[in-house]
This record gives sequence, structure tokens and C-alpha cells, in this order.
Amino acid sequence: MILTKHQPVSVGEMIAEEFMVPLGITQGQLAAAMGVSRKTVNELCIGKRSVTVDTALMLAKVFGNTAQFWLNLQQRNDLWEALHSPKRMDRINRARPIGQHNNCSPISC
Repeated sequence: MILTKHQPVSVGEMIAEEFMVPLGITQGQLAAAMGVSRKTVNELCIGKRSVTVDTALMLAKVFGNTAQFWLNLQQRNDLWEALHSPKRMDRINRARPIGQHNNCSPISC
């Protein structure tokens, strides 16, 4: 896995800067096109809401790209956040491959 010091572009930043601004649309107009509330779009734009599969499908339909684009963007940010959070990394680092717990095999445990 490639680790970078800089956080990837957020979903909200992508929506606002690469789509809404060039198209000259507001959060309200995007919400209407997606069939969701303005609050939902606002929460996406400010990073309080993550992209779900349903949201990715709606964004893809509205902007003419793919759901995978939006899901990949969300996943890159989620991974970066996890890998750059000491608390989360402490928890993650406690995980061990199967078979390395208390010197037992997967069958005998």
C-alpha cells in the first residue's frame, strides 16, 4: 500500500470544485437533481457524510461518470484517515494473522 503524507482530495472538495463550480450549480440544485435533501449534499460537501453505494450511483447519474469513481475517492480517503490516525493504527496493529494467536492452529483453537 502506498502511503502519502498529503490527504487525498475529499469527496466534498471534488463535488464542489470539479463539478458544482464549473457547472455553476448550487447545493440546492444538486440536491434536486439527485433527489435528496440539501442537507445531504451539504454534509457531503463539508465531509460530514460519506459516499454510500446509493449516493455514488446518484452522483454518477447526475454528473455522467461512474459510481466506482465516487466509491474509489471515498475509499482512498477512508484508508488515508485510518492509516494516519494513531488511535486507529494502535487498534489495527493489534490484529494478527490466523494461526498466530497463543501458538495454536486454526483447528485447535
